[in-house]
Amino acid sequence: MAPNAFAGAELSIDLGAITANWRALGARLEGGARAGAVVKADAYGLGMAAVAPALHDAGCGDFFTATLDEGIALRALLAARPAGEASRIYVFLGPRPGEAAEYRRHRLSPMLNDLGQIETWRAEPGRGAAQSAVLHIDTGMSRLGLPPAEVARLAAEPERLAGLDIDFLMSHMACAEAPEHPMNQAQLSEFKAALGPLGGVAATPRASLANSSAIFLGGQYHFDLARPGAALYGLNPTPGKANPMAETVRLQAEILQVREIDSPRSIGYGATHRVKRPSRIATVPVGYADGYLRSASNRASVHIAGLPAPLVGRVSMDMITLDVTDIPAQHAQPGAPVDLIGGGHPVDALAAEAGTIGYEILTSLGMRYRRRYIQNGSERQGTT
Repeated sequence: MAPNAFAGAELSIDLGAITANWRALGARLEGGARAGAVVKADAYGLGMAAVAPALHDAGCGDFFTATLDEGIALRALLAARPAGEASRIYVFLGPRPGEAAEYRRHRLSPMLNDLGQIETWRAEPGRGAAQSAVLHIDTGMSRLGLPPAEVARLAAEPERLAGLDIDFLMSHMACAEAPEHPMNQAQLSEFKAALGPLGGVAATPRASLANSSAIFLGGQYHFDLARPGAALYGLNPTPGKANPMAETVRLQAEILQVREIDSPRSIGYGATHRVKRPSRIATVPVGYADGYLRSASNRASVHIAGLPAPLVGRVSMDMITLDVTDIPAQHAQPGAPVDLIGGGHPVDALAAEAGTIGYEILTSLGMRYRRRYIQNGSERQGTT
């Protein structure tokens, strides 16, 4: 029996659309740059076990995870693929004391985010057969990465990198989704300024700066390796413009019940919505336990037979309620499908209604859905 065979909602994930998005992003890169793939957070909630092999089979050779555990799991997945052992896997959070041996055992490359992590990577046993690492420079995120003072110190003390195999230098963009934001040019200039002294110290000219949105800022941001994440999964990397990426997910649920209300009456917890006219209210078995955010209460909409219907009342743990008064009755009855994501209501639209971003919507999707993966015209069921 397929996982969650009796679920009242189904999440469809189009692996073909994800790989098409990866190819499209790679085609935009200039100067011989290549596109990797960020598959952290279980491939943004869509299932790394399905997404990463599909990207590998499409030709992707560079993968990025956030944690060591994710990297280890990804290595095991790719090792089972033809030529998968040759894939390069980078871990954003970098090594903590005691972890270096695991990085090397699983052939993972950490980001070295500060002088302390550089020392950790150098000091632990096994550096004679060192797996490569990446040097991360902070150019404005003020999060991870070597700040300017540490960049200067590292350039003045090159022995800190002695014996290390630095694959490339990277930084991360803070405002790339806003093309006119002055931070973009400022970060680019600071990154280039750091590449001079550190490029020589690290004995590598390779560099990586562009995330999904920065790919669209132009060739000067592309360098050698881009790191798309959100755009792979269909989120719009160019807010305010038409989405250039293919839609990759569709979340559908079935109506459980339709209730007719002919007098003023409240809906849901807290009585936050009250009907003011004769209405039909449909109940759908999806709630915040499924990752359908409570902040969408009284704000979100769905599509039924291509027509919009508002969510009324609060999102509860297992259910939402919809005003289907204006939907023809034959399309809004028990068992009828409702598009919560997709079908004219993309992830970014739901995110805007819930007051958040598409990243949070995707990574919040729960495991109670029946999951369906689609690729090359065929499909399979799966929990991840």
